Amino acid sequence: MKAFIGIDLGSTTTKAVILDEEGEVLGKGLTNSRSNYDVACAIAKGEALADARFTLCAKALRGLDLGTDQHGRLLAELERIFRLAQHREQLALLRKELAAEVPALERLFPGSALASPVEQILARMEELAPSLFESEEKRRSDFFRDNAASQFAAEAERIADPQRHPYEALLGAFDKAILKVENVVVELRVADVIESHAAELLEGLGENQRDAARKVLAEAASARFDVRNEVGTGYGRARLPFHKAQIRSEILCHGLGAHRMFPRTRTVLDIGGQDTKAIQVDAQGIVTSFQMNDRCAAGCGRYLGYIADEMNLGVHELGPLAQRSKRHVKINSTCTVFAGAELRERLTLGQKREDILAGLHRAIILRAMSLLARSGGVEEEFTFTGGVANNQAAVAALRKLVEENYGQRTINISPNSIYTGALGAALFARRDVLAGASA
Repeated sequence: MKAFIGIDLGSTTTKAVILDEEGEVLGKGLTNSRSNYDVACAIAKGEALADARFTLCAKALRGLDLGTDQHGRLLAELERIFRLAQHREQLALLRKELAAEVPALERLFPGSALASPVEQILARMEELAPSLFESEEKRRSDFFRDNAASQFAAEAERIADPQRHPYEALLGAFDKAILKVENVVVELRVADVIESHAAELLEGLGENQRDAARKVLAEAASARFDVRNEVGTGYGRARLPFHKAQIRSEILCHGLGAHRMFPRTRTVLDIGGQDTKAIQVDAQGIVTSFQMNDRCAAGCGRYLGYIADEMNLGVHELGPLAQRSKRHVKINSTCTVFAGAELRERLTLGQKREDILAGLHRAIILRAMSLLARSGGVEEEFTFTGGVANNQAAVAALRKLVEENYGQRTINISPNSIYTGALGAALFARRDVLAGASA
């Protein structure tokens, strides 16, 4: 099967999108960016290829007469089993790296004995692993590092002993080990998971149905992809393992990706981890003008991440908490350097966390509105992309400010908005091959 891949290497997350020969999305992959960009690229691509095989499995299952709701149940169960198997592979890597780190940490903390409590924590994490994949609400994040860190810290705090195994020593061992774990590409084939978990996966089906489902799933999961072209973009695009001709700017990719998602789009706002982009496009998705923030990541995803750390919250918790506000607090600066000091000052003054967060979200969107105005304003239709588009408090502030300044506008937000740049890159990859074939 011919395929085209787009990679968006952002400052906080790396995304991959795979298109088929007709330009339809086959699969999407996401991982946290890291200092080793080659690894981030490989992991995101691997995730997208696995997702593409889930897509093919879904198509294969729809061709079978399995009864009411069995197709969706089987696919959901397949993905759950696969994700749990991935998680356990990474837990095994974590155990190996922790065993290597413990002796050095014991020398730093004289009198400590860390091996046994570390093993106790890992055993508990293994015990809790299945529950993480019962539903999305059970997981802190889609990334192993976030989920493992949350569980490890909670268990370490519970069993810590200031003399024998202090909390700081346990957490230090984890911090060193996880850096190595997340730079390993876990190669797990969907076909292998289907084969080894067939009985669990196909439980409840009749014998003929089981045989038919096992056959079509094995064929779909083993499909070979003939990747004809790859294009990279994003904050770290210069570090991607691609030829220069396979690199496109973020502006072009976000413009084209947004146009593909919403063909009537004329204005695009992308708030990513490191930068904010206001883009104007024409009827073909070609960029006609744009503005970007300069100098720093003020008012971007990393700023929200810093605020979350200061408040001891997950980034995903900021929006819901801000939406509980009755009045927003005016924030003087969205500079990350001064954010912590201003935050602590306002908390000391007795101002509520939700009101402070509401003010922070409004301040972020005000900065974005300035970029939009300089790029040409907000046209009908308007598309909001990037990770911050998943933050409902930011979306609410955006809707309010757009209406106040430009009147009623259609504001598009896709559940897959974080993949917009990677989608645009994949579209360029396909266009380049088609253009070469027709030349």
